[in-house]
Amino acid sequence: MIKLHKYKSEFRYNFQLAIPVMIGHLGHVLVGLADNIMVGRLGAEQLAAVSLGNSFVFIAFSLGIGFSFAITPLIAEADGEQNVDKGRRLFQHSLILCTILGLSMFLLLLVASPIMRYMNQPPEVVDLAMPYLRIVAFSMIPLMIFQAYKQFADGMATTKYGMNATLIANGVNVVLNFVLIYGFWIFPRLELVGAAYGTLISRFVMMFFMIWILSSRERFKPFFKWIPWADVKKKIFTKIINLGFPTSMQMLFEVGVFTAAIWLAGSMGVVDQAANQIALNLSSMTFMIAVGLGVAATIRVGNQKGLQNSEELRRVSISIFLQVFMIECVFALIFILLKDFLPLAYIDNDSVVTTAASLLLIAGLFQLSDGFQVVVLGALRGLQDVRIPTYITFFAYWVIGFPVSFLLGKTLGFGSQGIWIGLLAGLTVSAILLYMRFNYLTKKLIEKK
Repeated sequence: MIKLHKYKSEFRYNFQLAIPVMIGHLGHVLVGLADNIMVGRLGAEQLAAVSLGNSFVFIAFSLGIGFSFAITPLIAEADGEQNVDKGRRLFQHSLILCTILGLSMFLLLLVASPIMRYMNQPPEVVDLAMPYLRIVAFSMIPLMIFQAYKQFADGMATTKYGMNATLIANGVNVVLNFVLIYGFWIFPRLELVGAAYGTLISRFVMMFFMIWILSSRERFKPFFKWIPWADVKKKIFTKIINLGFPTSMQMLFEVGVFTAAIWLAGSMGVVDQAANQIALNLSSMTFMIAVGLGVAATIRVGNQKGLQNSEELRRVSISIFLQVFMIECVFALIFILLKDFLPLAYIDNDSVVTTAASLLLIAGLFQLSDGFQVVVLGALRGLQDVRIPTYITFFAYWVIGFPVSFLLGKTLGFGSQGIWIGLLAGLTVSAILLYMRFNYLTKKLIEKK
């Protein structure tokens, strides 16, 4: 039986680390929401063009963000060891890699943009989406530089600066959207192109704010004394890539299965597609809580790894697992008890509301698996164990989850309910296998002492 008092003393500090991350990630979601709401006033074609363009950007964004997550546990470990020189070299090598990755994703999106013309999309939508995508693609460069600084700060257990930068960028984006999309005062009416420039400029603001705020803090100044070019080492790049590439693949597998679920629901008709979007949107909002605690797990486990304190590492990790499970239980009850009312905030259509309500019953259980697996994955990242978890996520989502979704949803005719049962199955398998991996590794570390 779990003795709760051993773990609840950690809940407060876990939240102190997690809350700024939750708000920061929610900020990224709100940038897209602001674009959709403001562009939606221009018409259905413009809104469809933003959706099409962002479907390309989101894949690149997920890969880049996933790769940058490797920085946090490496910096947290160096901070736990109180090894400033090691942390400085890791950060500066990470910054070089993130800058190269941002440039690469920008060029890749430019090269990939003509694929839109072969996706059976309306020509007028493609014509609007192409210039939008090309401008937003350039924002991947400042975004990845920002991520290098943000993940460094997170690794140093200072998560508030990334939150502040994202909130400021959101404000800038909304203002620029208003004046550039619709035209105001001396600013021309640029419509979709204006929304793209708003996103681009706001991400440069976010990057410059992060560089300025960290560079002005005495604690971080030693990390920004740039090492000579001769000290740039291949082995440090290799260490970061070995951790970052599998992490980006984990995100790609998860993002991919949810994207596939959206397409699958769309093939079943408007009602299933709309209901699926409502359930997914509600779940993604609550998921931000778990994401924040997952980052807290990475930071705290990385610190304890640096201190070589295996017992404390396991205790701290379990405190976060318990904390997220208790929170997700509350969300599960909310989804189940309010299943008939929550969809009404989105649409007044009886068929869609009824279908969405049935999905929220499954989403209630979905909360438990989804939240638990993301924090265990964060703890494993703190242990710098990423290769086996990558295999686990691929197996859970693509060998179990999507085939079950397709079988129940499409083949057996259960519709969107079948899709969500498949997602639930994949996330549950992922949560169980990842925890088994964590349990095995931490017990092994304790036995070695």
